[in-house]
Amino acid sequence: MSGRVYASIFQRASSYKLTIFPTASYQFQPTHHCHLSSWSNFRSHLLRQSCEDSEKWSQSQRHFSAHQDIDFQLSWVQVNSILRSYEQTVNVPEFDGRGLSAVRRFQSNHLAANTPNEDRRSAASCLQSKGMLFGVFDGHGGWACAQAVSERLLYYIAIAMMPKHSLEELEKSMEHGRALPPILQWHKHHADFSFHRESASLYIEHLRVFWQSLLDSEEHNEGMSLPDALDRAFKRLDGDISLEAQVPLSTDLMKSTAIQVAFAGSTACVAHISTDGIHVANAGDCRAVLGVQEEDGSWSALTLSQDHNSQNQAEVERIKAQHPPSERDTIITDDRLLGVLMPLRAFGDVRFKWSRELQQSILASLDSGVDLDFLNLYQHVPPNYLTPPYLDVTPEITYHQLRPQDRFLVLGTDGLWDEIGSEEVVRLVGEHLSGIHLQAPLSVSERQLKLGQMHKLLLKRSSRASPALDTNAATHLIRHALGTDEYGELCQERLASMLALPDDLARMYRDDITATVVYFNSDLARPHCS
Repeated sequence: MSGRVYASIFQRASSYKLTIFPTASYQFQPTHHCHLSSWSNFRSHLLRQSCEDSEKWSQSQRHFSAHQDIDFQLSWVQVNSILRSYEQTVNVPEFDGRGLSAVRRFQSNHLAANTPNEDRRSAASCLQSKGMLFGVFDGHGGWACAQAVSERLLYYIAIAMMPKHSLEELEKSMEHGRALPPILQWHKHHADFSFHRESASLYIEHLRVFWQSLLDSEEHNEGMSLPDALDRAFKRLDGDISLEAQVPLSTDLMKSTAIQVAFAGSTACVAHISTDGIHVANAGDCRAVLGVQEEDGSWSALTLSQDHNSQNQAEVERIKAQHPPSERDTIITDDRLLGVLMPLRAFGDVRFKWSRELQQSILASLDSGVDLDFLNLYQHVPPNYLTPPYLDVTPEITYHQLRPQDRFLVLGTDGLWDEIGSEEVVRLVGEHLSGIHLQAPLSVSERQLKLGQMHKLLLKRSSRASPALDTNAATHLIRHALGTDEYGELCQERLASMLALPDDLARMYRDDITATVVYFNSDLARPHCS
């Protein structure tokens, strides 16, 4: 949805009266999170707005329904129930049969703003190689692409890391109709979604084609290095998503699903963690942040990924360099790719990768009874679409060797980082882990505060010393992301208000939030041999 559409909606929503149980109300400040502008919605809005302007509707008419009082009555028990519905805690054995595990446990959670939720998460132990894989995925233009990537990407990475003899065992099993040797041990929440069987069979077929291509390579003997495996897996899966939307499939359901996945989009941030260290592959604006405990017990954040959006000038220049100089002023408009898309790297999003002709041909091939709006498919090409592709999924890969002071890793979708910064996230998780709330000494300027300002400072400092309400660190982060007020204090009324927003308003004030916190094995602090 475009910024102008949002501005209009914000104006209309601003006069909702929010009555919060038991007695308080909270004034919202709306935020702009939408990854993908909808051109059909934009056009409809312009036509409607033109009509409104010509008829000179009164202020009260223009705000129809905005003066309706909506009572949101959430008790503290209900707030906790909503926040904890999708939380997950998994303890990892110290030894996994192949040696010391780098991960002691992980905790994860997500909270939807979209209906349905467009965020996804994944976690799995590698069974044919060492280490664990974690990922967070932020979908846009619908949930379909994030769902597909969350179920498939970790398999592609694991396959790329496997040595040739292990791939040969997979191929023999397929040829003789035997059960495949396990590749990953998944750690899923019972409410996590899965695709239907028909799509799963297609995904297995294409995964097989991938490992067959590796078997045909003379260089693939001991498996790819982690950086190469991550890079290859991201690109190969995106290529398969594109291909599946173009080839004939056996049923209309499979075809419409494949097209829906390809035209939607998803960012991805994946971490592979082993005793050798952490490899992070990122495409888009999810983020990986390392929690470091200093010698004095304080916490600091080390960011292991870069956001791929218009705030990253190097990323903007990278994209502009791929197109003629005549397009420099149109490639990034209103901080979006072609004025539409916020992340500058992503899976799917073929409307930014395919030619106009191919897009129109694929959408025209759908059965006439298919509801394109229901599938989030719009026959609108972005403006100034001259020299595609404008988007790719090439991941930016970083490596970090684990040190004794490295205590945990936080993976989060941008809904988390929009609300709280990296340093604050690490402080919250660190103090949740240690149970110790460190307070910095008053600075010279703080000692000169007036009485009212000192009161605000004391409120902020006292809130930091409050005991955690959640045993799950990811839930702890989400609670603080939505419930912290201007004094840094956790405000029950604000949190209840944010959680009570109806579906059609929630997305205007917050984004889907997903967080995974991975705690490292303390034995990694001891010297070990690779």
